[in-house]
Amino acid sequence: MRYLTFALAKGRLAKKTMAMFKQIGIQCEEVLDPDTRKLIFVNEELGMRFFLAKPSDVPTYVEYGAADIGIAGKDTLLEEGRNLYEVMDLGFGKCRMCVCGPESAREILKKNEIIRVASKYPNIAKSYFSDKKNQTVEIIKLNGSVELAPIVGLSEVIVDIVETGSTLKENGLTVLEEICPLSARVVVNQVSLRMEHERIRKILTDLDKVLHQ
Repeated sequence: MRYLTFALAKGRLAKKTMAMFKQIGIQCEEVLDPDTRKLIFVNEELGMRFFLAKPSDVPTYVEYGAADIGIAGKDTLLEEGRNLYEVMDLGFGKCRMCVCGPESAREILKKNEIIRVASKYPNIAKSYFSDKKNQTVEIIKLNGSVELAPIVGLSEVIVDIVETGSTLKENGLTVLEEICPLSARVVVNQVSLRMEHERIRKILTDLDKVLHQ
């Protein structure tokens, strides 16, 4: 039996995923051991392998078949735009992708002018403004605190993940438009879904039961 390989996004997502997997009898305690130097964790009994990856790399591992199944946030999947099957919403890690800025930017957005948009998610920002709003904008890619951009005049608005909105409020910013809801998703490699259909289908069915119990 070949191994079924899982790529998990490091951090909170991996912890919650493994807790959920435990409920359906899939265990691999080592994965969450903070002191381990291992990169790949194997459960021989179940014929499964797990590895932790940077969230933005998970879709890449799955698209190229290095992992059969991946767990990543919807934000990552949208930004990476990889060729894979998104098969399930796990319902945790809920937040929203939004256009944010000072209240004064609300009018600017309505006017459909060319504005500057700062974001860690340039692809999501670009597709929202060009495809959904038919608005020409200049996208500025940032890696750190995007909230800074409108405050120092780098951009009129930002596109970012909003959980509670408290960071925005502290910095005099607000949600101006919601792009889409986000949460943890299960993605599957296209070939794996055909080759390992029964094993993957069983995992998804079991997870679905946990979600709806």
